Amino acid sequence: MKKAGLLALCVLLVSLCLAGTVSAKDKVIIYTSLENEEVVDYLKLAKQDLPDLDIQAIRLSTGELGARMMAEKDNPQADCIWGWAVTNMAGFIPKGMLAPYKPKGWDKIPAEFKESEGYWTAIDLYAAALVPNTKVLEAKNLPMPSGWNDLLNPVYKDMLIMPNPASSGTGFLQIASLLVMLDPDYKSKPVEANKAWDFLKELDKNMGQYIKSGSKPAKLTAAGEYAVGCSFAFVYSSLKKKGFPVALVLPKEGAGYELEANALLKGAKNEAAAKKFLDWAISKRAMESYAKFKLGVTYPGIQGPKDLPALNTIKLAPMDFPWQSENREKILETWQKLFLK
Repeated sequence: MKKAGLLALCVLLVSLCLAGTVSAKDKVIIYTSLENEEVVDYLKLAKQDLPDLDIQAIRLSTGELGARMMAEKDNPQADCIWGWAVTNMAGFIPKGMLAPYKPKGWDKIPAEFKESEGYWTAIDLYAAALVPNTKVLEAKNLPMPSGWNDLLNPVYKDMLIMPNPASSGTGFLQIASLLVMLDPDYKSKPVEANKAWDFLKELDKNMGQYIKSGSKPAKLTAAGEYAVGCSFAFVYSSLKKKGFPVALVLPKEGAGYELEANALLKGAKNEAAAKKFLDWAISKRAMESYAKFKLGVTYPGIQGPKDLPALNTIKLAPMDFPWQSENREKILETWQKLFLK
């Protein structure tokens, strides 16, 4: 009886072990700079579509994500990147920190939205926007701005807020777009000699605060702390739906924009799971989910949110992503020297 009981116990333990093995999920650790609200929404769908994955997403600001990657260069703690600014991403290719991977469906993404060898694949485009608080403007008798030049008006003194480009991808695209827009000779001169710095010095006279987040300028403006937040279009949409008195202004000079992309990290400990996630992350279902929040996604034929202007109606600023990526450190160094005193 004892032998029979022991045998039954062994069989039970083996069965439990096998059951645990069968039901175990494959872990994938993801770094992302997508907004928290977006990540929560997208992950609900991802977990439905990928029930065999244990998806662990860590949200970091654009600058923080890059700093984390550099700190972990010799021992990567994440497996892939999801939704990070291309101007940041591109700089990590020569550092040998990304691995080429062309996810399933890669051929459907237009060439201008992906790196030719598969080092990154963009999923969406987001644009810089001014987000004024209509009640604050009315109370202080301030004009509604139509673009960047209007913000030089002294009546806005201390009433503007903008992201720090060193930590915020939105902040960087705002500065980078102005450097390209305001100086036709930007390629032929040192970054620090660009004419746009004179414009930014004038703008600084009205600036109440530089803050590390790209969404916070709009959120603090919505709360009534500032008159105009230099932010991006989706935040306006989110705040408007919540009843805040905000307006959307896409600068008449041209709205700077950025691509957000995915990539596989070199040395990923969970490479197979990461590739499975990256396949899903450029699927039509995933892109339709992104489109609820973004001005445009890279999967052809998917429309953006109804409460935002159609992408083809927006005047976009000329963006030179290779130049911006190559000169990123010098751009940030110059900005910090001028405005972080």
